[in-house]
Amino acid sequence: MTKLNTPCFVLDTARLRKNLETANRVRGEAGCKVLLATKAFAMPAAFPLMRDYLDGTTASGEHEAIMGHEEFGKEVHVYSPAYTEDEVRRLTKVAQHIYFNSAEQLARFGDIARDAGCHVGLRVNPGYSNATLGGDLYNPTAPTSRFGEVPEKLSSVDWSGVDIFHVHALCESLHEGSVGLIEYVSEHFAPYIAQVKAVNFGGGHFLNKPGYNVDKLITAIKAFRARFGVEVILEPGAGLVVNTGELHATVLALHWNAMDLAILDASASTHMPDVLEVPYRPDVIGAGQPGEHPNTYRFGGKTCMTGDIIGDYSFEKPLAPGDELIFTDQMHYAFVKTNTFNGTPLANLAIRWEDGRVEMISDFGYDEFRRRLGR
Repeated sequence: MTKLNTPCFVLDTARLRKNLETANRVRGEAGCKVLLATKAFAMPAAFPLMRDYLDGTTASGEHEAIMGHEEFGKEVHVYSPAYTEDEVRRLTKVAQHIYFNSAEQLARFGDIARDAGCHVGLRVNPGYSNATLGGDLYNPTAPTSRFGEVPEKLSSVDWSGVDIFHVHALCESLHEGSVGLIEYVSEHFAPYIAQVKAVNFGGGHFLNKPGYNVDKLITAIKAFRARFGVEVILEPGAGLVVNTGELHATVLALHWNAMDLAILDASASTHMPDVLEVPYRPDVIGAGQPGEHPNTYRFGGKTCMTGDIIGDYSFEKPLAPGDELIFTDQMHYAFVKTNTFNGTPLANLAIRWEDGRVEMISDFGYDEFRRRLGR
């Protein structure tokens, strides 16, 4: 393996292609569209590979929409909880599908999008979710959620101006969640679906996670399309890139305070924020649970935040400064959320191509840290 300057995220294209083939199968057999949610994964260097398997991108804001337009080059869908008028006008230049969060936003800006030739969508909070990861933090249908119009107000919407009925209610869901959402929407929102051209079931469909039954998803989509005669759209992010890459890190120092501690050049605070937000403990190649092997360490970053703790791990042999560690499954919601707190360098990005060649695609340093702080 090529020696990397750590910390560094490495995408494996062979594994990515395998995941994309699953998405392509769903597209072909279910007759639906599948989009890349760039909020979860945005690596333009990989877009030429992904483009052949997907229908386009979906953005969570203007900058992602511009990137999808300029770098991916197929359909661009965009949703935001709120827009300004100027933002909507700019989005009509780069996106073909604009989704509004509420009847209020639709009434204010829907005509602007429609007059520019865009397809107009309305996000609905269906009141259904099987999202359990992170509790209400990652449940878009939780009480007081700001995402989507509530069912009680749908009867007052002028559906003649809506092309797409949009729901996003899942998070890292297996097929039970995907099928459950499709069936719930079919049962509870049929009068509104009869008035639109497409239904977007959003993201959270963990298509490539072990245990996900793709056949059941395909069957559910086909049944939905047969009943309503509408186009169906999925927007997986993590589901397309699960288990396709790692974060490589290095042990910088060893310390002791009530237990053995290892200080790394990778940080939960700056490189893996979901470790703290969800929270969760990422797997490390060759490591076990605390106490499983003779040598247990608590991993922490080198920032000044006390809570910058990645987790506890055990090893057959003692660690030493300079040892490389590999955190698995770090492509989704990882490098897109990194920051430079404490002046910590951003983790670089690399791609392992199918011929085994590893290519660095970034060179983040002081200039990137300084640029973010303005003139």
